[in-house]
Amino acid sequence: MTAARPRPVDRAAAAQARARHDRLTKPPGSLGRLEDLGAQLAAIARCCPPPVPEPAAVAVFAGDHGVLEEGISPWPQSVTAQMVANFAAGGAAVNVLADRVGARVVVVDVGVAAPLPDLPGLRRAKVRAGTANLARGPAMTEEEAVAAVEVGSALAAELVDDGIRCLLTGDMGIGNTTPSAALIAAICGREAREVTGPGTGIDAERLARKVEIVEGAVERARRQDLTEPVALLSCLGGLEIAALAGYIVGGAVAGVPVILDGVIALAGALVATLLEPDVAGYLVAGHRSTEPGASVALAHLELQPVLDLQLRLGEGTGACLALPVVQAAARVLSEMATFDSAGVSDSQR
Repeated sequence: MTAARPRPVDRAAAAQARARHDRLTKPPGSLGRLEDLGAQLAAIARCCPPPVPEPAAVAVFAGDHGVLEEGISPWPQSVTAQMVANFAAGGAAVNVLADRVGARVVVVDVGVAAPLPDLPGLRRAKVRAGTANLARGPAMTEEEAVAAVEVGSALAAELVDDGIRCLLTGDMGIGNTTPSAALIAAICGREAREVTGPGTGIDAERLARKVEIVEGAVERARRQDLTEPVALLSCLGGLEIAALAGYIVGGAVAGVPVILDGVIALAGALVATLLEPDVAGYLVAGHRSTEPGASVALAHLELQPVLDLQLRLGEGTGACLALPVVQAAARVLSEMATFDSAGVSDSQR
């Protein structure tokens, strides 16, 4: 993996942003979380006021999962490849929302089981054709996990070199809430039943089997005393989750904010913070997914989501919806008048 490491965010710049907010023409603290976001953007940019984080890009990493053999989803594996084609054609929810907020969509095949035809905008970076069944053994080798991480970190670096100033996470992979739940349980020290949800929508019988699989996989990782992030990825993870972890680290290394989507991205973020703890300061939680593992991961990462719209689609949809709010936080700091400049009396004086 790359030797480049992220710098800690600049706490002095954050303090400057908070002090500036107190001079803007409003009661102190009246913009609530928007003020916190502005301070975080200043810390990331290492200046106050921070630049507006634009343009933005959402990377949709796609991969399949051998655990689907256990009957944990009503959707067949072929849907992953079909949805990749839909992304490339511009017909998915993430395409609609990204277009509305001005974000570029990049689709990456890091582990789709089926061969894909040439599609406009599709990046071919397949590490292997789907993971192995994590209910029976390791999902992949450590070498494959590292290769998938590097796919993500390379894309982050490329996008920032191309002028992108805000990275959004996206994912696609039928069955991927199962490895996500396993990683969240293992990293956060929680029980399988606390972090495992219905994903795309499953009945009680399938959910019970899914909890059983997550519980067994996490117990296997614990028996082997697996705590190192690459070892956990190889045992429990997905190729798109590994790529997301690398993409998140790459965004932090490049010094830009990374807006997380739902539970899959949060699993990747947990791995990313194990790889590089200083990544944490660059993370913005776009929304709170209805998957139970999302709230557990958010609490572990000490992140407050920008939105709570009861989303559970993935793809990067929640991250796209949060982008204008994040950008507004920077605009307030740079465009709003201070009491002095506007000639407005300040009640604090």
